[in-house]
Amino acid sequence: MTNEKKRLKEYADKKANWKEWGPYLSERAWGTVREDYSPDGDAWKYFSHKDSRSRTYRWNEDGLGGISDRNQYVCFAWALWNGKDECLKERLFGLTGPQGNHGEDVKEYYFYLDNTPSHSYMKMLYKYPQRAFPYQNIVDENSKRGILDFEYELLDTGVFEGHRYFDAVFEYAKVDVDDLLLQASLFNRGPDEAFCAILPTIWFRNTWDWGYPQGPMNDVDGKPIITRKLSESNFQIFEIQHPAAGRYFLYAEGIPECVYTENSTNNERVYAKPNVTPYVKDAFHDYLVNNRTEAVNPDEKGTKAAAIYRESIPAGGVKKVRLRLTRDLLEHPFSIFDEFLQQRQIEANEFYSELHPKNTPEEEVIIQRQAFAGLLWSKQLYYFDLEQWLRGDPLPAFSCCIERQRSRNSEWEHLVNFDILSMPDKWEYPWYASWDLAFHALALVLIDPDFAKRQLVLMTREWYMHPNGQLPAYEWSFSDVNPPVHAWAAWRVYKIDQKRGGKPDKEFLRGIFHKLLLNFTWWVNRKDHEGRNIFQGGFLGMDNISVFDRSRPLPINAWIDQSDGTAWMAFYSVIMMRISLELAMDDPVYQDTATKFFEHFLRIAGSMNFGSFGLSHSLWDEQDGFFYDMLRCAGHSPYPLKVRSLVGLLPLLAVETLEPDLSERCPIFARRVEWFVKMRPGMAGTMASVFAPGIGSRRLMAILPKEKLIRALSYMFDEKEFLSDYGIRSLSKYHRDHPYVFDRAGMYNTVQYMPAESDSRLYGGNSNWRGPIWFPINYLIIEALQKYHYYYGDDLLVEFPTGSGKKINLAEAAVLLSKRLISLFKRNSEGKRPIYGETAVFQNDPYWKDHILFNEYFHGDNGAGLGASHQTGWTALVAKLILQCGG
Repeated sequence: MTNEKKRLKEYADKKANWKEWGPYLSERAWGTVREDYSPDGDAWKYFSHKDSRSRTYRWNEDGLGGISDRNQYVCFAWALWNGKDECLKERLFGLTGPQGNHGEDVKEYYFYLDNTPSHSYMKMLYKYPQRAFPYQNIVDENSKRGILDFEYELLDTGVFEGHRYFDAVFEYAKVDVDDLLLQASLFNRGPDEAFCAILPTIWFRNTWDWGYPQGPMNDVDGKPIITRKLSESNFQIFEIQHPAAGRYFLYAEGIPECVYTENSTNNERVYAKPNVTPYVKDAFHDYLVNNRTEAVNPDEKGTKAAAIYRESIPAGGVKKVRLRLTRDLLEHPFSIFDEFLQQRQIEANEFYSELHPKNTPEEEVIIQRQAFAGLLWSKQLYYFDLEQWLRGDPLPAFSCCIERQRSRNSEWEHLVNFDILSMPDKWEYPWYASWDLAFHALALVLIDPDFAKRQLVLMTREWYMHPNGQLPAYEWSFSDVNPPVHAWAAWRVYKIDQKRGGKPDKEFLRGIFHKLLLNFTWWVNRKDHEGRNIFQGGFLGMDNISVFDRSRPLPINAWIDQSDGTAWMAFYSVIMMRISLELAMDDPVYQDTATKFFEHFLRIAGSMNFGSFGLSHSLWDEQDGFFYDMLRCAGHSPYPLKVRSLVGLLPLLAVETLEPDLSERCPIFARRVEWFVKMRPGMAGTMASVFAPGIGSRRLMAILPKEKLIRALSYMFDEKEFLSDYGIRSLSKYHRDHPYVFDRAGMYNTVQYMPAESDSRLYGGNSNWRGPIWFPINYLIIEALQKYHYYYGDDLLVEFPTGSGKKINLAEAAVLLSKRLISLFKRNSEGKRPIYGETAVFQNDPYWKDHILFNEYFHGDNGAGLGASHQTGWTALVAKLILQCGG
């Protein structure tokens, strides 16, 4: 057992809290819903990036390359100043949603290079220009660009020309659970000596300024303090005392200048009102940038402190700054520093070397390692008490707002979140998204099964899940409807954990299953418009892929029978049936629920294929050989919306195989299935029969019988339709030259293939499902192909690509599709990574080319990375693909 695995076991056994400290600090707390106390709900304008240096946060903190304890009482991060910027670089900068021509976007370059599950070793890289950071230029230039134009990026400004920048490498290593080594290494990549001030900064999340007599509810009483502790050695000491977190000492090597202030809002700058204290949040900015020596507290105490290292770094040189944060008063805090830092690096290598398959190419090892690093760095504390937010705090700026109480998320007043959560990323998405998180779990379980399972369980707790059974979607609208993938994630995490650990965690599976029963009931009761087993799920996370905005009621008296919404429910049903059968191994009573989900699945499959009782239409178009959404309007014939998209491919996902000994292990279930099929033979005929044995005498449950499956796959594997060199497109390329046009009832809408960014902000803002490649659905397609092959074996061969004349089985198709997705990140025959397109510095520069970004989605033709640049969350699934079919 590696040392990192030992730490994880000690944590799981509650013997040592190795996760007390981690990368739980966001890179952006400004511009979020939680910090928005405006009457109009415009979070971007209410709390801007410019405000963030002067205004104290209510709910969480942010910082550059920072860490905190799990309650975020004590925070640490790095600040930089090149002597030319208009402000300290304390946090990342980016465009708000309205400012960007493609929506919100971080305008910085940073890379997560390493991290272990216990955070015993962490490493990231931030590229800091030596020229003045072009804040206003980025805002102004992007404001001139339309949605069809390229984004104006930091590289485009010329600020990095001549390699005039610093590579700031931030590293952390744990000596013990509450003993951390902190190091910043600034490499001058430019041709000349360059100045940089380095400010390692420690502060407290503000829990005392919200108008309560003794501190806010749900938090600690009393005010913490940081003071200077005298030292005659070659280091400075900050003494940190917090009423809940206890006492720490921060040792700063050398004799840097130490400054102190309060983590309190600069009321004069933000609200044009008097300050309660002359020492406020932006004091270090004023002290350095504006040369205001009176801004910092001469009494050397406060709730925020920093050591200032003013360095002139020679061309090609490096400056290292070392600190140590511990509870112990030490005489020689740095005597073990280099030894332990190197040891934790070695242990990280040992931990991950066990994970890589033998003979994995080094290129893929780098990709996988950085995918895990990005996933782990994106863990953050999420703190949000909806009732308190709606009611407001006594402080005037955070007081009750009637408009707010009637608007966003007001029906989620039960929600009280205070947990470390896996988030899509730490800038664009500094909040959790429940369907994203389900995919995160599939990668996390490979390195930290306990954390993966806890994340899934949390979403079903009563302080997350709505009393009606709905799972929270995301902070901007908890009531939005996302695909029901939680049961699938729980099942897959359970099976992967069992395979890797050798022991099934039935307690986890049983516990989450009972909560998922509530969620399934919510779906059935709320999303089946006419009780016909055809669903109108709504948004379903696919933004602008539809003809209409599915988050809102249609402008006419109509509704949409959704092919994808209905397929998701079939998918949900078959997974819940599979979980029931697993639990029935220990308790036969679960055979009852397995039977219920079997019936649900059959009824949904029947409705999709042939229509429900009393209705002749179905969602399957026999002429085209494809599933479509159906527009329904009272008094009018159903109208198919013939858009070839993932909406029509999702029925492929609803598939499961059953082993031949099922009747022996679950005899009650087997008898009831036999009775149901006998009594409803027409319904059973709509799917691959559970009584038709396949390879190994297995049985198959699937919406698509063999003939329909082949027809659907002919579209999916057609390079003129869905199949790209880099995965499955979300919209068929057919619609590039043949846009779908809806022109009825006074409405005119079109859907056209857009391989990159969307040409419209409709139905989802800045993301685009009209052509690009998205990892989560591709991953589910790969799993579905594997299941079909598990049943059909080589008895079912398909052309891959369609029209090539080359036939392969579906397991081989799954491998080839996986390799196409992996190839997004790998160097091709020209030595270029498709994700970086024609950006020369990423393709050729030795200081850039081996640092990987994991984008939100990818160009449908050339594979270039699009959307959020650091959304390692579900794109970290590439690590799982490398594990199962890399090389």
